[in-house]
Amino acid sequence: MTILQRAATIAVMTFSLAGLLGNSAPGQATGIDRSTTNLTALNLNALSPQNVPQIAPVATPVAPVETNAENTAVSPVVAEAEEFDTLAQAVAAQDSAAADEALQCLAGAIYFESKGEPLTGQLAVAEVIINRAKSGRFPANVCAVVKQRGQFSFVRGGQIPNINAGTAYRTAVAVAKVALADAWNSPANKALYFNTPDRRPSVRAIKVASIGNHIFYR
Repeated sequence: MTILQRAATIAVMTFSLAGLLGNSAPGQATGIDRSTTNLTALNLNALSPQNVPQIAPVATPVAPVETNAENTAVSPVVAEAEEFDTLAQAVAAQDSAAADEALQCLAGAIYFESKGEPLTGQLAVAEVIINRAKSGRFPANVCAVVKQRGQFSFVRGGQIPNINAGTAYRTAVAVAKVALADAWNSPANKALYFNTPDRRPSVRAIKVASIGNHIFYR
C-alpha cells in the first residue's frame, strides 16, 4: 500500500470515529441511564441513628463560686435558761444523776443537813455552801467547804458517809442542781451560816431567814 492510500484510509477512519462520538448521548457513553436513577436512595437523612457517630459533649469548666465565710458560718445557738413558776417545778425538771464530785458533795450536805425539810429549806442549805465557796473566807470549792473540819457534824474523817439512793437523796441531788445552776432565788440569799433555833453561830451574824427547822445568818 502506497503512502497516499494509507493516508486516505486513516482519514476515512478518523471521520467515521468522529461521527460515532457525535451521535452518542452522555448516558450512553458511560453506560448509565441517569434518567432512571432514584436519587432518594442516596438520601442521607435515611441513615439509621446507630450508624451516625455520636459526638461526646464537651464539658465546659465552671469557675468555682467563692463563698463568704461570714454568711455561711452557722451562728452558735445560745441556750436560754429555763424558767419555772415554782421551786417544785425547778426541782422536778432535774434528773437524779450526780455526775460530778461537786454535785455529790452538795447533794450529800443537803441530804444530811436538811432531809425532810421543805424545798426552800434544802435550797437555803445549798446556798450557804455555795456562798461560802465564793466568799474568800472559806475553802474555794464546794467539796472543800462541806468537808472542812469542824463545820458539818455528818462528815466523818473528812469523808461524806455512804447514802442510800432513795427518794430523799434524789430530791437532794435535784435541789443541788437547781442551786448550782442558780435556777431559783433562795430566800436565804447571801447566808453563810445556818443552825437550829436553839443554837446560834459562834460568830457575830445577822439573821437572814427562818425556814423549817433552821435559821440562816450572814
